[in-house]
Amino acid sequence: MENTASIARERLALLFDNGSFTELDALRMEKDEGAAVVCAHGYVDGLPVCAFAQSPDINNGALGKNAAGKIKRLYNLAAKTGTPVVGIYDSNGVYIDGTADALTVYGKLIAAANHLSGVVAQISVIAGVCAGSAALMASAADFVICTEKSELYLTPPFGTNAAAAETAAKNGVAAAVCADDAAAMEKVKAILTLMPANNLAGAPVCEYTAPAAACTKEALAESIADADSLLPLYETYGDTVKTALATLRGTAVGIISACGKDALTADDTAKIARFVRTCDAFSIPVITLMDTPGFACDTDAARNGSLRAMAQLCGAYAEATTVKIALITGEASGAAFSAMAGRGAGSDLVLAWDSATIAPMRPEAAVEFLWHDKLKGAADVNATRRTLAAEYSSTLASAEKAAQLGVVDTVISAAASRDALVAALDMLEGKRISRMPKKHSNIPF
Repeated sequence: MENTASIARERLALLFDNGSFTELDALRMEKDEGAAVVCAHGYVDGLPVCAFAQSPDINNGALGKNAAGKIKRLYNLAAKTGTPVVGIYDSNGVYIDGTADALTVYGKLIAAANHLSGVVAQISVIAGVCAGSAALMASAADFVICTEKSELYLTPPFGTNAAAAETAAKNGVAAAVCADDAAAMEKVKAILTLMPANNLAGAPVCEYTAPAAACTKEALAESIADADSLLPLYETYGDTVKTALATLRGTAVGIISACGKDALTADDTAKIARFVRTCDAFSIPVITLMDTPGFACDTDAARNGSLRAMAQLCGAYAEATTVKIALITGEASGAAFSAMAGRGAGSDLVLAWDSATIAPMRPEAAVEFLWHDKLKGAADVNATRRTLAAEYSSTLASAEKAAQLGVVDTVISAAASRDALVAALDMLEGKRISRMPKKHSNIPF
């Protein structure tokens, strides 16, 4: 056994502190060979972690009943101890011996992984080939990290680029793509330090340094989060929106920055919904930064996915019981405000810059409805419309007016953003909320 599974052990050594870990079921066999997976537990940055790594140097990493039994035992240990699970995937598939056993091998593991979903943090690392049922299991984790040369697919995408790591990132399956195994393990470590071990542990707290940069709209998340703590995720998926884990005053938070010139697409809203649900599962506070023209029109009648994705977004925010703080930094109009930032979405506190615009519709449209008579007979209709829109933004749609109506809790200057968010987190630290008993919500997937 000394010379087998060397690749798996090398990858685990990159993950665990000082390359040290304790193996589970190290001598278990699959037919006449060692089982093609190494299962272990140890410490990552001083935190207990369970991990398994498939062994491509044993029968191409084929997963049989005994290898699956090793992984299942690891999941049982993680469930008992509330310990995060890291799975490193590199296998050409299941162990084929002509019997129906191969059909149930991954089914049991998929069930085990899903039973732990939302209980302990789970991270999948795609370090080689991850296909078929393995792809289903890996993609069910809280975060999926791919190496550049890895392949992730359900059915063989012959003659296409559908299996590439970049494709997995662009379609929202992979949270990040890293250059190699070492870089992937560093990304896993960074995520683990910002995630609680389990759903009862509470958001991590650590030492921190305040950011040096002044608060600007161009680098808002960076100027709010603690220095060097921002960890962007899903950067190439739904790229109008930015999502990141970070710390604020040493407390782990999730930051959603919907501050782009373009309207939010189906990919943008699905990305936000997924991120909100991940944070909520582990009681990580969610900070939503908003300056957006709203939701995009669904121009593809055949696809018609935007409305469904936006309904998912509404459900994710409304269902989340973690701390939710919204900061309006520019435009917040119509359904987008209601779904993501308003009290109807369950925001505990809504803050707004003194320059923000908050209204049921965009200023240009509001002018047509409210002040159409003022446009009649104008020598330059477009110029008059712009003037009226500016007037509407500074009066009926102003942040001050929204605060007077109770839509916004506090109006602040841009420079006060970090201090205001820190104060909000302090006040909401002890938040408790209960819901009506039910199996689960039925938001559209």
